[in-house]
Amino acid sequence: MPDTVTLKRSLSLPVTSFYGIGTIIGAGIYVLIGKVSAVAGLFLPYAFLLAGIIAALTALSYAELSSRFPHSAGSAAYIHNAWQRRWLAQLVGFLVAVTGIVSAATIANGFVGYLELFVQIPDYLAITLLIALLTLIALWGINESALTVTIVTLIEVGGLLFVIAVSCQAPAVQEWSEIFAVPEIDAWAGVLVGSFLAFYAFIGFEDMVNLAEEVRNPRRTLPRAILIAIAVSTLLYMVVAALAVRTLPVPELAQSSAPLASMVTSAGHSTTFIGIISMFAVVNGALVQIIMASRLLYGMAKRELAPRIFAGVSARTQTPVVATLLVGTIILVFALWLPLTVLAKITAFIMLVIFSLVNLSLFAIKFRGAETEAGVVRYPIGFPALAFVLCVALIVFQFFA
Repeated sequence: MPDTVTLKRSLSLPVTSFYGIGTIIGAGIYVLIGKVSAVAGLFLPYAFLLAGIIAALTALSYAELSSRFPHSAGSAAYIHNAWQRRWLAQLVGFLVAVTGIVSAATIANGFVGYLELFVQIPDYLAITLLIALLTLIALWGINESALTVTIVTLIEVGGLLFVIAVSCQAPAVQEWSEIFAVPEIDAWAGVLVGSFLAFYAFIGFEDMVNLAEEVRNPRRTLPRAILIAIAVSTLLYMVVAALAVRTLPVPELAQSSAPLASMVTSAGHSTTFIGIISMFAVVNGALVQIIMASRLLYGMAKRELAPRIFAGVSARTQTPVVATLLVGTIILVFALWLPLTVLAKITAFIMLVIFSLVNLSLFAIKFRGAETEAGVVRYPIGFPALAFVLCVALIVFQFFA
């Protein structure tokens, strides 16, 4: 697998956007919404809104950085360009890879909850077969992997629209006036804790930047795709979260291992359709994380921030084989080892630390007036500064909470 073999630059704006939407809305809404409601209660939509605002500001930083530095190493490359500290870039790259791995393990755990709607098999067997299959798809080729992600994303968005449609007809257990009332002071603690957990549901847009060397015209395509993905996902989250607490008692929603299936049941419909779609959604999110982590290792190895072996690309499939196999193996270990909520909290915490550093790196680059090439997307310097403050504030709050 010689180093002269490179990744295949073939992804368009629609495909890249669907790739981002697929990884954002997978486990977050299909698996985690019940866990967020356990702490946010009736104010579930506010938790998702706050998490979405923080994610959107950070997404703007990633959009500009991906236009300035369209490299597969993503966050690690941005940190390196900002401060030229090899150890810091390596640390950030390692943390991003860990979050991809832990996130995929989280998703694999969520898959079991929906699979149990149809068949009873040991959890460890279901998780092992799922991750093995997804690793093989990731090795198959980027066009094939991206096409799989796009098709499944269309299916899972259709599933959310189905849930929204039937839930609008379901009997209400709460009034809109209660759901969208301004939370009292003592209720904000639950909203903030919920937003920390809900933040996991928005993770995914940062994965898109690791496709920079496989996207056509990345300086323009990646920023647009990132903003499209975050906007569509936030809108869907807000609607589903509001309908969830309107149609289900909070304790029931919090205890459900398949929350969207519970919403459909409350509307008097069978869980078969949404159960199948939910499994597709969960699988989609895990596939994207495998692709992301393997491309990150590949990009870091090319910049000599990781062992050179990870820079090897198959001449036949044009995919990083060693990196993909390693990522798939570690995901399997994590998925069999830790429960879903713990995995989600670990992912959210690490990503907030990484987002803080990435926002600060863009602020530093803009503050010193670094020159940019023609066609680079640029936003006001206040955006990364505000995003940094919000990310740090959410991290600090968790310790006090």
